[in-house]
Amino acid sequence: MSDLISTLVDLIDVPSEIGDEGRLCTSLAERLMSTWGMDGVERIGNSLIVGKRSQRPLVLLVGHIDTVPAQGNGPATIEEGRVIGLGASDMKSGLAVMVHLLEDPSVRLGPYDVVGLFYDKEEGPVDDNGLEPVLQRAPWLAEAEFAVVLEPTDLELQVGCIGTINATVRFEGYSAHSARPWLGENAITKAGSWLAELHARLPESIIIDGLEFKEVFSVTTASGGIARNIIPASFELNLNYRFAPDKTLDEAEANLREVAAAADGIEIVDRAPPGPVPRGNSYFERLAAMSGAACTPKQAWTDVARLAQHGIPAVNYGPGETAQAHQAAESVAVVNLPVVFEALLRFLS
Repeated sequence: MSDLISTLVDLIDVPSEIGDEGRLCTSLAERLMSTWGMDGVERIGNSLIVGKRSQRPLVLLVGHIDTVPAQGNGPATIEEGRVIGLGASDMKSGLAVMVHLLEDPSVRLGPYDVVGLFYDKEEGPVDDNGLEPVLQRAPWLAEAEFAVVLEPTDLELQVGCIGTINATVRFEGYSAHSARPWLGENAITKAGSWLAELHARLPESIIIDGLEFKEVFSVTTASGGIARNIIPASFELNLNYRFAPDKTLDEAEANLREVAAAADGIEIVDRAPPGPVPRGNSYFERLAAMSGAACTPKQAWTDVARLAQHGIPAVNYGPGETAQAHQAAESVAVVNLPVVFEALLRFLS
């Protein structure tokens, strides 16, 4: 078993469900202190900054240490060339690659200051994400020339990322006895024509630097009614909008309000900006050439957007498989880890 795979198994076998990342944070700190010393590992809550600053250009390796809640998962196993376990793809395989790169002498003695950011609470609400406190506590990280977020990408170099807005959309009627519905107004069926239009709405393709991002509106939750014999007076839905990196948050919110104009009320619940495509960034171009990875758009939100808000150009590149993320029997191909490790080793050393 290769050292990379052994590390991945060890990482999986330390549970780190969101909100319970302390043990894994401690384990990573203890291991990486043997390479970097106590002054090279800074703990911020259950997040870590690993590395030291000199006068070389700064490059960041970024990964979250939490997983989604367990779904009956047991200890890590290896079967038919795959490592199976909670977080195998999302994103403990990426963490294993990060650990080995940070321990590699050719990276530490190479042309860059390579610093690892291991952070908690990525799998929950955007406002609770553990990367933000790390970036705020260490403002020198904003000096980074480039960052690689090792999220699952199917060995692709996924650039940019779509933004997201959630809004509560409300339809209002007034109640009556269900035997005499004409005496009221049914808020649920009032929404019917709008829901039918939304159901038929096709994704909108937005092309940026030859990359196709798809903008989509989705109803993800709905609630209404208080009893089986009462015409519902209110109906609320969560409308989720995923939008391309060519829009600001305010522009995207205006789009959402236009799409939901038929509703009686719209309340923005949360919103997160998209991540820009790193046009003309020499580090991105060099990584693309050295990895040989296919460049594709990131049809999801990741922390490349948060890094961009701090002025740090970033891309997604990791060994995990996007289709495996959050699966009950989550797994990753053994062969994926050395592909990403070797590509980043060439890039960083």
